[in-house]
Amino acid sequence: MSFNSHPAVADVLLRIEAEMRDCSLWSSQTPIEKALKSIQPFCVDTLQFTEWQEFVFLPKMKEIIEQGWLLPSSSDISAMAEESFSLYQVNTNNLLNLLIECDEILMGAH
Repeated sequence: MSFNSHPAVADVLLRIEAEMRDCSLWSSQTPIEKALKSIQPFCVDTLQFTEWQEFVFLPKMKEIIEQGWLLPSSSDISAMAEESFSLYQVNTNNLLNLLIECDEILMGAH
């Protein structure tokens, strides 16, 4: 992967958002502030995984890209997604593949 993976990450983040919308996994209602402040990984105690993606992960990653900050050196989002998506009644294969791609880009960015 090139020394600057920000464009690749930005592209996959846009595709993740689009796929979440296509799967009707995008919410128009923001969770309460307290739910967003959980200290548990993926806010598992206060949010569904897709809510965490939409309201924590995607905004934080977009901020990192916009500010030109260093990308995370590792990511296991796809492993959590695979477990979480087994509960959904929609086909999440494309979304899972995009999260795997995001993990791979982040791991190759360093």
